[in-house]
Amino acid sequence: MSINNESMTVTRSIQIEQWFLVKLGKTFTEAYAMLKEVYGSECLSRTQVVEWLKRFKEGRETTEDDPRPGRSSTSKTDENIEKLVN
Repeated sequence: MSINNESMTVTRSIQIEQWFLVKLGKTFTEAYAMLKEVYGSECLSRTQVVEWLKRFKEGRETTEDDPRPGRSSTSKTDENIEKLVN
């Protein structure tokens, strides 16, 4: 597993935990403090935590990224990644 995939996994875990913290009624400050305690330097920034908490408080149920405008990434395939790694 590459560092990028590990980072994405940690980010996704934090997002899921934020969803639970919203369900528990935690404030932005309480939620960020709890996540920072658990993840330390790997924690998302306070700005990112607040943004995701707002999304979940507004009813968002998924941690998947929103679609972005522009050209899609067509060159990022498992085959191409394997070529770069080896």
